Amino acid sequence: MKLRFTKMHGLGNDFVVIDAVRQNITLTPEVARFLADRHFGIGCDQILLVEPGSDDADFRYRIFNADGGEVEQCGNGARCFVRFVHEQGLSDKTVLRVVTRSGIITPRLEDNGEITVDMGVPIFAPAEIPFVADSAALVHGLELGQVAGSVDITAVSMGNPHAVQVVDDIESAAVAEQGPLIEAHPRFPKRVNAGFMQVVTRHAIKLRVYERGAGETLACGTGACAAVVAGVRRGLLDSPVRVTTRGGDLRISWAGRDAPVMMTGPAVSVFSGEIELPE
Repeated sequence: MKLRFTKMHGLGNDFVVIDAVRQNITLTPEVARFLADRHFGIGCDQILLVEPGSDDADFRYRIFNADGGEVEQCGNGARCFVRFVHEQGLSDKTVLRVVTRSGIITPRLEDNGEITVDMGVPIFAPAEIPFVADSAALVHGLELGQVAGSVDITAVSMGNPHAVQVVDDIESAAVAEQGPLIEAHPRFPKRVNAGFMQVVTRHAIKLRVYERGAGETLACGTGACAAVVAGVRRGLLDSPVRVTTRGGDLRISWAGRDAPVMMTGPAVSVFSGEIELPE
């Protein structure tokens, strides 16, 4: 079976985007892993599936990590989703209502070509992240074993779970060593995205993220949102905040309390093609 696809990226966080409105596909974990493989498939951090909507939504949007697991949300992917449906002629609306596993999102195509996504209200309640904790404290100690020691993290959900820690220098941060240990930590029953944040000013941070099921990526949209809201809640940042990732910059705004987090940034199509799926 041949599958049509488009390769896209948001600040280097790359995706295989599949039109499941005009073609039939059953995306199994095995097929997802094949597509994501950078040697035998197309290669990507995540696969995005664009499906028909319903009475109260324009589309349904599903996200699969490179390991084949389906996840709740992806900020960079949401921006690529908007670019895709416009370039493919699936919609001409500048504001869309889109169903995800974590609820409805309403991304907006701006006049300058960038895309703003309402990422929803951040969740700090441990049981809803989910995160095993005795209290809803802003900072928790997380034991990583004798070699890695203990780190202080803020646990927050942006529709998917994040553990954000503050580091002195983003370049020397122990992302490769600590990232896998945090991702699979037993206090996060559904695993977690591990964020490493360096505060530059009260309106600017540098960020690296070891993503659940994908490893370190060049950018993480939900990770940028999680880092900013953690920094604001901890008194380290003031909205809006420029988030500099290895792939480029995002602008994150959050008014606090029960306000949604707004994320603005680019999305780029790289190429389109067809691939023969394995039997």
